[in-house]
Amino acid sequence: MSIETKTDPAPDDAIVTPLGVRKLGSSTVATSMRTAGQFGAMMLPFTDKEAGAAKINSSLKTFAKPGTWFAPKWAILVGCVASGNAAWNLPSIGRILAAMVLAGPLLCAFSQVVNDWYDREVDAINEPERPTAANLLAPGKIAAIALGLAVAACALAYALGPLVLWISLLGLFLAWAYSAPPLRLKASNGWLANTACAFAYEGCAWIAGAAAFGHVTTGTVVLASLYSLGSHGLMTLNDFKSIDGDRRLGLRSIPALLGERRALKVAFAFIDVFQVAAIAYVAYHTSWVYAAVMFVLFAVQIPMQRRLASDPAKLAPWYCASGIPPFVWGMLVAALAIRSGGF
Repeated sequence: MSIETKTDPAPDDAIVTPLGVRKLGSSTVATSMRTAGQFGAMMLPFTDKEAGAAKINSSLKTFAKPGTWFAPKWAILVGCVASGNAAWNLPSIGRILAAMVLAGPLLCAFSQVVNDWYDREVDAINEPERPTAANLLAPGKIAAIALGLAVAACALAYALGPLVLWISLLGLFLAWAYSAPPLRLKASNGWLANTACAFAYEGCAWIAGAAAFGHVTTGTVVLASLYSLGSHGLMTLNDFKSIDGDRRLGLRSIPALLGERRALKVAFAFIDVFQVAAIAYVAYHTSWVYAAVMFVLFAVQIPMQRRLASDPAKLAPWYCASGIPPFVWGMLVAALAIRSGGF
């Protein structure tokens, strides 16, 4: 099934107006900075989660969607901490910042550019204001941007270490498999699609961060995997916003397959079960204080989940803004447990 639009591809200096006038290419950095600032605020308690969610979601309608860069940037930072070799000095800070650029503005941006191109038909239904769905960029320019991001990512990854390069290549493959033929997991199998996306954004980034500092432990691999599986549930919640378009085009996302209520239960199962497993793993290594802090961070998510259950379609963006901060703080506490316990 195809969807035709009457809008011709615009030149490279096309204007995007749904969220206010901004030029493609010139606004991505500014949008990223605003989004990063909003995420920083969202990480703190007692902030306006609904307003924050609206601002973050607005960035998802721009090219390369800077609002999505936070997750892999945070995960790679967590990996740097877990390595035990990062320190408060200029070389370490520079290496951490380079790793975060690799995870967010390069690798994640690549995944979003590819996803936007192959999702242009469903986005024309769900979010027609997105630049790619609205035909505001020529296909050749989109391909050049994606290729440039991939090459730059590989170059920076190699500079950070051979293992970082191999992990980055795996991340590129998972991103391509999620969005693009012949696999296009997003269209064919929502379960595998969310797994690929979760491991690309969380597990690969976490392990790459540890690899950038030359120390990947068993605990890093185990906890990165557990939190990736927990993120599988967050990916399901993210699919709620596109359920109508997915159904119309036959995409097999979990909400489209199961319906909102059953998909919500599946999402909570992934989010909760694997967080509890991570807490148990840390406690098993007698890092009791860290395990207790992780449990508190997990417990505060439960009332949020109950509120989300009252109106999943409407409140999914709010939950992602409210429930993700304690989830990712738990990741950092787990990394500190690895750093302290050496497991």
